[in-house]
Amino acid sequence: MNFKTNIKCDACVAKVTPALNKTVGEGNWEVNLLVPERTLTVKTDANIPDMVSALKEVGYTAEKV
Repeated sequence: MNFKTNIKCDACVAKVTPALNKTVGEGNWEVNLLVPERTLTVKTDANIPDMVSALKEVGYTAEKV
């Protein structure tokens, strides 16, 4: 699943890593910082509402594309 997000840099990725690892699992997600859309890709059928909520708690958004 791909998500539009406001994660824009390596420091942002570092900030969201604990939340994403906890909700979707380490190695089950990646953020492509090389494209303007900064797409978050989740490679599992994890609880997406929990993931979105965890990102919101650390100041970021994720909308399904």
